[in-house]
Formats: sequence, C-alpha cells, structure tokens
Amino acid sequence: MLLLALDTATPAVTVALHDGTDVIASSSQVDARRHGELLLPSVDRVLAEAGLRLDAVTGVVVGIGPGPYTGLRVGLMTADTFGLALGVPVHGVCTLDGLAYAADIESGPFVVATDARRKEVYWARYADSRTRLTDPAVDRPADIADQVAGLPAVGAGALLYPDTFPAAHAPEHVSAAALAALAAERLAKGEELPAPRPLYLRRPDAQVPKNYKVVTPK
Repeated sequence: MLLLALDTATPAVTVALHDGTDVIASSSQVDARRHGELLLPSVDRVLAEAGLRLDAVTGVVVGIGPGPYTGLRVGLMTADTFGLALGVPVHGVCTLDGLAYAADIESGPFVVATDARRKEVYWARYADSRTRLTDPAVDRPADIADQVAGLPAVGAGALLYPDTFPAAHAPEHVSAAALAALAAERLAKGEELPAPRPLYLRRPDAQVPKNYKVVTPK
C-alpha cells in the first residue's frame, strides 16, 4: 500500500505519503489564498523526499471538508485527477475526523471546530479520536455554547472563540499525515471510506435571483 493523502479544506495545504504502516513523507503550509499554487509542488516535494514516483501510489486519500468551496474543490479535483490518471481508488475522509485523530484523545467527549468564516465554525462532537458522535455542522459559536460547554476542543475555529471554547488547544489545522494514517487504519480493518465528495454545508453564494424578469429577443 502507498497512499497519497491531501487536504485543502482549511488554510493548510497539506500532503503526505503513507506506506500502510507509517507516514514516510509529509508537507504542510498554511496559506488560505494559495491552495492551487502550493498543492502540486507539495506533492512533488513529498514524492522526492520519499524517493518515489507518482505511479507507485496505490490509492489517494482526500479531505472532504467541511470547508469553503474555493479551497475545498482544489484538493478534491486534484485527487480525482490523480485517481483517474493512475487508475487507483480515491477515498474521502472528513477533515474534522483527521483533526480528531491528530488530537489523540483516548476518551472524550470533545469537540473539533474549524473556522467557517462569517463568524461561524464547522464542528462535530467526538467520543474519542476515532469516533464521531454527531454529523458535521456549521453554526455561530454562541448558538452552540450550551452543546459544547465544558468540553475540550481542538482546531482553529475553537481557538478563535475562547468564550465558547475556553478549553481549546492544538492541533489548529488538519494534517495529511493524520488523514493518511486514519485512512490506512480503516482500510486495514476492511471499512468502507466515504466517497470523495465535498461537505460544503452551505448553499452557494451565487444564486439565481428570485422573480427576475426574463428578457428574450423579439
């Protein structure tokens, strides 16, 4: 097994290679405006570090969010392209699950929250680092304060809102190394991973105006 993992659902552009036992190379850079520019060079860098060619990859793992449309689609489209070009499966992993796995909390409950902008967070509640209790959601921190009160929290979203998440701590952003390790663990158990389809959780900003007047040429 050689898994190529990548995620662009948060400000981090992160890539890793996993051989089924360990992460053998990884790269992470935080820049919310350069996902498209940084991702492919990061792939080249981890392959070079591992001394391997792209055609050695047997599967692709990609973070499916939740995350903003513009950043998230960069990773998903790149993963789909690699999968088609190499003829290998593409596996999705919830980005929040990757953060929970990296937190390495043996017993919970705890919360993972990433920055959804617009003064909101993407979040979910976990029993431990491998077990999610709730579906990913997007909310204003104040609106979920009662649901997360007293719980430890990880992620950039939690760190941004200490009034709601007073016990927030690192990791701040997801790492592809954690995504790859989690995916490898689940695949080794014969578990089916999600399809590589995005978790946006919001409607698109661009929408067809209601009650607009149709103008057709005579």
